[in-house]
Amino acid sequence: MRWSWRIGEFAGIGVYVHATFWLLILFILYEHWSEGHSLATALAGVVFVLAIFACVVLHEFGHALTARKYGIRTRDITLLPIGGLARLERMPDDPRQELWVALAGPAVNVVIAAAIYVFLAALGTGPAWARIRWVGGGFLDKLMLVNVMLVVFNMLPAFPMDGGRVLRAFLAERMEYTRATQTAARIGQGMAFLFGLVGLFSNPFLVFIALFVWMGAEQEAAMVQMRTSLGGIPVGRVMMTDFRALHPDDTLGTAIEHILAGWQQDFPVVDDGHVLGVLTRDDLLKALPQRGSSVPVREVMRQNFEMADSHDMLEHALGLLRECECRSLPVLHGGQLVGMLTMDNVGEFLAIESALRRARRLARQT
Repeated sequence: MRWSWRIGEFAGIGVYVHATFWLLILFILYEHWSEGHSLATALAGVVFVLAIFACVVLHEFGHALTARKYGIRTRDITLLPIGGLARLERMPDDPRQELWVALAGPAVNVVIAAAIYVFLAALGTGPAWARIRWVGGGFLDKLMLVNVMLVVFNMLPAFPMDGGRVLRAFLAERMEYTRATQTAARIGQGMAFLFGLVGLFSNPFLVFIALFVWMGAEQEAAMVQMRTSLGGIPVGRVMMTDFRALHPDDTLGTAIEHILAGWQQDFPVVDDGHVLGVLTRDDLLKALPQRGSSVPVREVMRQNFEMADSHDMLEHALGLLRECECRSLPVLHGGQLVGMLTMDNVGEFLAIESALRRARRLARQT
């Protein structure tokens, strides 16, 4: 994710913090400072927020490590002001596996809350529910309550919360997966509408949550619909076959000529029939101010890149595009370069297929 900085790694999974996360830290500092103009109180508030997000990171690792059990890799975990985001390469196809992956995160928060409760009980104090204050107050009491709230919030039956995935997993045991997703998404959007309605008359923060839930449900439904539409379609049907390739000794000036003469932006770099790299438009624009247009392509091209085979399913190729965060993939057939796959290709293919389906429906009606 852009505007994110790596802060560590565990079990081979990188943990990142998004730039907007620091806005939350500044906000907490201001709120605690305004309460008593005490630097100690302000710093205590920041430490408490950091403890909350440590619990959020553990929550996301609950998802990630459970997904790993089913052979699903997690690309990274990013901290945002609204919580954490574990980017799994895919969700399990088996509803029961998805259920366990979805429940693993909240289960971590249940364990944390229970451990704090047992610790406080062992000290003979017990949780001081009635005396909890967000500014000041008992640190462990507040942290236990926050973990309970995280469980309740995440188990709401609405995407993108874990409860939405739990609901879909239950529905997918009884109906087709795409229909289950659409049903769960509609339920989530219904909840978002209620949140927004209540928020307009009480707490504006609920309106923000409503928008977050509504967009998350819509995005999940659209993504699953696209996966269904692309099922069983080979890359060879969608790839671009009219494209230009560059030689490693060509200059960036040659690439500029190709860009200006047509619409292609990324170029495979080929020598003796072998793909050695990919020159992207972004890399070209970064290199031009520093090195000029006469530098050879081989010095700027990406040598660490993904490729697809023309027989690969389109869904797999789209996963490669998302994983490498690039716009295009060289496509091989029998070890030879035969095409390029871009998101524009996929979008055009889906638009044409949708138009053809409408035409067939109209033909049947007449």
